[in-house]
Amino acid sequence: MQIERDGVVLELTRGDITRQEDMEAVVNAANRRLTTGGGVAGAIHRAAGPGLEKEARPLAPIEPGEAVITGGHDLPNPWVIHCLGPVYGEDEPADRLLASCYREALRLAEEKGLDSVAFPAISTGAFGYPVDEAARVALETVMEAAPELESVRRIRWVLWGEEAYEAHRRVLEGWAG
Repeated sequence: MQIERDGVVLELTRGDITRQEDMEAVVNAANRRLTTGGGVAGAIHRAAGPGLEKEARPLAPIEPGEAVITGGHDLPNPWVIHCLGPVYGEDEPADRLLASCYREALRLAEEKGLDSVAFPAISTGAFGYPVDEAARVALETVMEAAPELESVRRIRWVLWGEEAYEAHRRVLEGWAG
């Protein structure tokens, strides 16, 4: 599914974020230390190879809502934007911290002049953020940012499971309708 908003194409797809060959950057749902972990971070680090952690380590620690950027190493993408989402029920205000992840990732993409960014459903795995609420925060934040984007023309959510895809689809359809 996709829609256009202020000249920016917003896409949803099911799949593997490490296999988005047509995107300039992928977003890592990182941990504070920017090390290999589980879920999205583990998949990205495994696909990128050990150089990713070596480059990222000096940029750590990061706080919830913050983002940093590194090269893509063995990924098909030149860049990885690492965002630390909030742990739901611990890092508050969770909605503002999650929104900050998306804004900061887009800010870094703009600084590098990138035209495309692929996001996972940040904080919805081990960090426990409810998928429906996270989808709303993510899409509303990006919709609000779209008019200000100059270089970023495509934003894709690469969603692993059916629940995440459907939650994002419902929110996006609300904007499309």
